[in-house]
This record gives sequence, C-alpha cells and structure tokens, in this order.
Amino acid sequence: MELEIWWLLTLPLFFGLGWFAARFDSREAGRGGRRSGLPDAYFRGLNFLLNEQPDKAIDAFIDVVRIEPETIELHFALGNLFRRRGETDRAIRVHQNLAERPGLDAAEREHALYELGQDFLKAGLLDRAEDAFNRLEGGRYAAAALHHRLEIAQMVRDWPQAIELAQRLERDLDENRSREIAHFRCELAQRALADPDAGYEQARRELEQAVRADPQHPRAWVLAGEAALADGDADAAIDAWRRVAAQSPAHLSLVAEGWLRAHEIAGRRDEGIDTLEAVQREHPSIDGFAALANARAARDGADEARNWAEQALQAAPSLLGLEKLLAMRAPQVEGRERAEVELAQRLIRAQALRLSRYVCRNCGFKARQFYWHCPGCNQWDTYAPKRSEELERG
Repeated sequence: MELEIWWLLTLPLFFGLGWFAARFDSREAGRGGRRSGLPDAYFRGLNFLLNEQPDKAIDAFIDVVRIEPETIELHFALGNLFRRRGETDRAIRVHQNLAERPGLDAAEREHALYELGQDFLKAGLLDRAEDAFNRLEGGRYAAAALHHRLEIAQMVRDWPQAIELAQRLERDLDENRSREIAHFRCELAQRALADPDAGYEQARRELEQAVRADPQHPRAWVLAGEAALADGDADAAIDAWRRVAAQSPAHLSLVAEGWLRAHEIAGRRDEGIDTLEAVQREHPSIDGFAALANARAARDGADEARNWAEQALQAAPSLLGLEKLLAMRAPQVEGRERAEVELAQRLIRAQALRLSRYVCRNCGFKARQFYWHCPGCNQWDTYAPKRSEELERG
C-alpha cells in the first residue's frame, strides 16, 4: 500500500520529467542534431524510483534542475511533490526561488507565488501565506487565493475579515455563502456575550444579522435564547427556542435544561415539560431525557419521575439513559439492593462515557461538547445534536 501511494504522488513528477525529456531532445535537435544525451542525473533518478528509493530519486532530480535551471515545469513538479510529502521547507525553497528568479514571465511568477502561498499554508505560516495570496489580487489565481484567504480568516478566528471575504465570494463569484456568514455572525455574538464591555445588545445585533443571512439555521435562535435568558428575559428565550423546535427540533436538546428553566421562571412549567416531551418522543436525546427526568422529579416526586424514565427507556432504549435511571434509583433503595444498583452504575459508567461523545461526520473527531465548527477538520455543521450512542443506534 505504501508503494502504491508513493507512485500516485510521483505522477506530477513524471509529467514534468516527460516534458523535460521532450524539451531536451527538441532543443538538442535544434542545435543540428548534436547531443550528448540526457543528463546522467535524470537516469539515476529513474533508477532510484524503480528501486523504491524515493529520497535518492528526488535528490537526483534536483541535480537535473541544477544542470538545467530553465526547466520551470520540473521545478513546479518537485515543489508540489515536496509539499504532498510534508517537506514544506523544501517546497518553500523551490517555489521561492522560482518566484524570485529574474526574467521569469508574469504568468509563471504568479503560478510560483500561488504555490508558495499553499506551501506556507501547509507549514502553518499563516501570515506569510496570507501575504502571498494577497499579492495575487486581480490575477488568474485571484479566485483560488480568495478561498484560501477565507480559510485562513477562519483558522485565526478573524470573523469580520471572514464575513468580508465571504461576501466578496458571493458578489464576485456568485457563490452562496449565507450559511457561513450566519455562523460568522454567531461567533461574533458569542464573543460579545463573553465580553462584559460588549454585552447583550451587541450580541443581539449580530444575531439579527445572522438570522437575515440564514433564517432557517437553528444556531442563531439557539444563541438568541441563551442570550435572552442570561439577560433575564425568559419569555424572549422561549420565543427564540420555539423557532428551534419548529425548524430543527433535534437541536432543542442542546438547550433542554435552559428551555425548562425559562418556562419555570415564566410560570409556565407544565407547558415547558409537555412541549419538550413531545419533541423527545420524535427526536430521542439523552440530554432531553436527563432534563425531563430532573424536571419531573422536582414537580412530581422521585417515584413518578422514575416511572416516567422507565417508560421512556422502553420506548427508546439507551445505555446513557440507563445510567441516569440507576442514579435516580440508588437513593430510593437501601442495603444490599442499593449496593447492587451502585455496582451496576459503576460498571456501565465507562462505556456510557465512551458513548456520550459528539462525533464529526466528516473527520470522526469526538468531543464531549457540541461544536458548530469542527476543531478537527474546520468544517461547519458536521456535528449532529446527538451523542454517539444515539447515532450508532440510528
């Protein structure tokens, strides 16, 4: 398998070598047919490749580049191969030398600068990558550079810059970036909520912009409810979360406890429990289950809450739910029976913790908390609002 991957990586190099060989032959033929043959380093490199010695092969081809410095395509092939292999320092040197070479035509210099920007990005040198991509403004790589600049803005969490770049992609390239812009606005709202000097009003303005960008996405409404509840406006929180229940009911589990607390504050406890239970029946969630179990225990008492939990688990079996049920049952029994319940709870706890992660469906990154933006692959909306156990049960 390693050999197959290596040969795939060398395809661009072989294209460059083929071009170089044809160019060398035609050039020598143009000199009256006198030619001493291809450089020895060319054949050494091929021999190393055939003998599965890729590092020595690359060194030999570098010698070809030294002997024939005008082989621009071979430089590009080597630089790209270095980058794919993770040798970003060598890729940077190759492409930087090309970009700075005197006499290089404008198109090739622009190509070298674009490849250099990708090298810097792969190496994590984000400032230098952004500078390289900025210099491509107005050229044939401008669109691709703009996409990379947006990628960098998200990596460094420069949300105002990300909004500006996404809007440019919409305006100049007719791309639909409304969902991403809504996320960027939500990120600014969260930042405002965490800043005592900014506060609720600034967050509310950003969330209004997020809703305008994508009124169907649940995130802005989730945040709007959290912000309103933190500001002491329970009714506004309920109104915002009702949008979530209507548009994307599975996401209501993310704010299940807040939903019930807001209804409690507003004097509408039964309404909150009933509505959440209706959502729970259609979209079972351990978070909704736990919040309802606690709310029912506070309203109806421990016995009634346990009976409800048992019925809910029969309808939607869950190891995570069973651990919660055992935790509810333990204080209600004594002696040997209590010891058995606590032992069972301890035995399933490790497995329950493993099953309680949120999972990115794009890269598989697992996390204890829910993310709108995966920290593993930097993609948006790749986490379902369900734990891994619920996803496996499907």
